[in-house]
Amino acid sequence: MTLKNKLKAQRIYLFLGALFITSLVVSNLIFQKFFYWYPLGLKILGFRLFEISVGILPYPITFLITDLISEIYGKKRANDVVIAGIFASFFSLLIVLTADAVPAINNSPINNKIFHKVFGASSIAVFASMTAYLIAQFIDIQVYHFWKRLTKGKHLWLRNNFSTWFSQFIDTFSVLFLLCSFDIIDWSSFNGLLISGFLFKVLVAFIDTPFLYLGVFIFRKTFNLKVNEEIDLL
Repeated sequence: MTLKNKLKAQRIYLFLGALFITSLVVSNLIFQKFFYWYPLGLKILGFRLFEISVGILPYPITFLITDLISEIYGKKRANDVVIAGIFASFFSLLIVLTADAVPAINNSPINNKIFHKVFGASSIAVFASMTAYLIAQFIDIQVYHFWKRLTKGKHLWLRNNFSTWFSQFIDTFSVLFLLCSFDIIDWSSFNGLLISGFLFKVLVAFIDTPFLYLGVFIFRKTFNLKVNEEIDLL
């Protein structure tokens, strides 16, 4: 690869990392708002499907990006982005806690009570989310590369969906278990949110598969990569 192409690949990797970190941090800040995504009143096992947190909306983007980075840049670069995202999340938590501790003036549009209600649970939420996310993302990368080795770089849809489904179930179960344990979410909502969250992520993983194919195609065409060939940024 020429020096010009290597610099171009580094810039793209930087932007992908920025999208990943932004999606991850924002998902932890907006998680307390819930909405009903499916308007037809569909139920399963007595629970209304797709009654989910808005924090889940940017979350699938992170798995799409790590799968794309895994495919093009390799396992180490994908792990590096995950670690950077975790650091950014904890740093954003520190900023939120500092802002929450600073007293508001009398004529502040947002008073202490409202600010704390919106962001006060962020510390527990980020801890729960990051614990679950750390496990899920590294499992996603491991499973992705397991299938990549097994299929010798073929059947991209297989490793994209299988790695995401497995890791997303672990992520959804773990974060809900921790949030319920800390009394942020009531245990009576656990099963419904688990089913809804997991099925939503499975659906999104299925939908984002064409976008992964498109991204991989563009990368391979731009940098003249063969099947299973990765870009070495060093």
